[in-house]
Amino acid sequence: MNLLVLGGAGYIGSHFVKLSIELEHSVIVVDNLLTGHKESLPKQAKFYEGDIRDRDFLNKVFKDNTIDACIHFAASSLVGESMKDPIKYFDNNVNGTIVLLEMMAKYDVKKIVFSSSAATYGSHEKMPITEDYETNPTNPYGETKLFMEKMMKWADKAYDIKYVSLRYFNVAGASSDSSIGEDHFPETHLIPIVLQVPLEKREYITIFGNDYLTFDGTCIRDYIHVEDLVDAHIKALKYLEEGNSSEIFNLGTETGFSNLQIVETSRKVTGHKLPMKIGSRRLGDPDKLVATYKKAEKILGWKPTKNIEDIISSAWSFHKKHPNGYKE
Repeated sequence: MNLLVLGGAGYIGSHFVKLSIELEHSVIVVDNLLTGHKESLPKQAKFYEGDIRDRDFLNKVFKDNTIDACIHFAASSLVGESMKDPIKYFDNNVNGTIVLLEMMAKYDVKKIVFSSSAATYGSHEKMPITEDYETNPTNPYGETKLFMEKMMKWADKAYDIKYVSLRYFNVAGASSDSSIGEDHFPETHLIPIVLQVPLEKREYITIFGNDYLTFDGTCIRDYIHVEDLVDAHIKALKYLEEGNSSEIFNLGTETGFSNLQIVETSRKVTGHKLPMKIGSRRLGDPDKLVATYKKAEKILGWKPTKNIEDIISSAWSFHKKHPNGYKE
């Protein structure tokens, strides 16, 4: 297939591009490189640097290429930042998706796999979360993702654009060959931040809040390996290629780990003491998010294959090999 990957130079996008090339798909990548890295892309991928909100730019990409399906990773994705600057998130995430759907309708591209989020659900007491749970986001980031899903629903009705929306939980880890992984600046995700301590890039790890309604007082999240995640995207593409209807799937493991458990597992993997301090809560963080994957298993034939030690070990291998990220 000829795949247009929006945000393909980002952390998750680059892993999807890598797998797609290995599976002999033809891949076109669009990325503005604000958080992505061109160095993460295989040379076989055709690359366009630009912003998907730019209609003239995106029109040229569609005009110059035959596109069978779009995979949409392009979005701002920091919960804390979205609380401080919600307009930025609606501008980038929602407006970008409006332009993308316009171009798909104009050029008769009928399939899209969308990178959504567990943040669409907000906070719930009963776990694991299933796809029929109420969506009530607690932060602007989650609100934009939910709005993007709703736009796709109506684009399906109006233009027959079929979509699969994949609601992830916490994505982590790196490629099995350690060639690509997480490289954000500043880094905001827990596992790479924890690993900065044994890399001597920070003296200690700060855990934000220990008074949440969980067994140890720290937030609990469902961690999924990035390679498991991109495998789900490939299966979602196959599902659409077979002519199936639009769907929404959770991608989780049904196993939650607290922030303190992540630190303790990282100590085991790295052999480092990992000094830790407790800081104040961050705005917009739910107490616990854990998802079932049973719907994805039943319909897509997907299930997670890697555990939390696999995730942290692969991340540690990447960061040891690339202590300064792609700058090296």
